[in-house]
Amino acid sequence: MVCVGYCPWRVRFEGSNVNERAPAVLLVVEDDKEMRSLLCDELWGEGYQLREASNGVEGLAAARLAAPDLIVTDLRMPAGGFDYVSQLRSCVPGCPIVVMTAFGDAQTRDNAIKNGATAYFDKPVRLSELKATVKQLLQHPETRSEDRLLR
Repeated sequence: MVCVGYCPWRVRFEGSNVNERAPAVLLVVEDDKEMRSLLCDELWGEGYQLREASNGVEGLAAARLAAPDLIVTDLRMPAGGFDYVSQLRSCVPGCPIVVMTAFGDAQTRDNAIKNGATAYFDKPVRLSELKATVKQLLQHPETRSEDRLLR
């Protein structure tokens, strides 16, 4: 873990050769510490550089400090919700936002998409599907709203 100065979220990455392409930076926002750790371990294993936040306030601060390439976030957490997703979208307009929730239904999914989510997952999340979606969104960030992946 590397963190310079005051940092309310953890940063995970490995050193890289100057000639290598830098790995994509993902921001993982999840209030459940065990779930956040699992998500980060799985995504780190795919070669991504990770930043972590434990609530919506930290997530917005991290996104404002340095825009990530993609955000994976819980919906129902302290300072979370649809307004939080909308604020993320305003803060990082071109960044794919993957929303997850254990308390969702079709209306929740629709509201998440209307507020700026690029993809939506009900918990428990199938990690293989999440990783495939992250990979696809990083390769094709210009995905139009009607083509967004909904799980």
